[in-house]
Amino acid sequence: MLPLITVIILTLLAGLAMPLGAFLASRKFIKSRIVQSEFQHFIVAFGGGALLSAVSLVLVPEGSRSLSLPSTALWFSLGALLFMGLDILQQKVKTSASQLLAMLSDFVPESIALGATFTINQELALLLAAMIAMQNIPEGFNAFTELKKTSAYSAKKIIILFSLFSLLGPLSAVAGYLWLVEDPELLSIIMIFASGGILYIVFQDIAPQIRLKNHYFPPMGAICGFLLGILGYMLTTL
Repeated sequence: MLPLITVIILTLLAGLAMPLGAFLASRKFIKSRIVQSEFQHFIVAFGGGALLSAVSLVLVPEGSRSLSLPSTALWFSLGALLFMGLDILQQKVKTSASQLLAMLSDFVPESIALGATFTINQELALLLAAMIAMQNIPEGFNAFTELKKTSAYSAKKIIILFSLFSLLGPLSAVAGYLWLVEDPELLSIIMIFASGGILYIVFQDIAPQIRLKNHYFPPMGAICGFLLGILGYMLTTL
């Protein structure tokens, strides 16, 4: 029972990084509008880099281990097509939640993987939890900024909503810990499917928001975000 409680606590703390990022976004701690705009673009880029690192260093390598080449291509493509469909639907209903979708599509499969990993390698699971938390802070920041601009929700309601979303982490991790560890093929399908969706969101919605005319610092956020993933990957493979 103690290992299961540990898994729940780890993923809950990692999930609470989402409302923490939203809270930071709600604070006007940068007075200059020019600096604030550049900082926001940097954070968007950082989140995009973190998502790319999650796909290339965690989800795809781990997910493809139990799948054949055709299966990997199929589920990856289906993930991208589903998120393209969701993107089209969002445009039709005049709402935008690409950052939120990116955040959750990353958080859920990684939490599942964390739960399954904990039964095999607890140290690896701890590092994965830390990596998820560090990704969720900028993703929560970006998702909050997007929802605040495109919805009528108050900052308080968005932060509460993100706090509720953090509960998806323990639920997903428990599923991975109890059931999916015995079905590596299904776990791999989930990770590859999510990878396709995340990659679609990064290049369709996140990457176009990074560029800021006459400013060259924001793209460095993508470098920092991807570097975060590299360091986390190196730590988990020592």
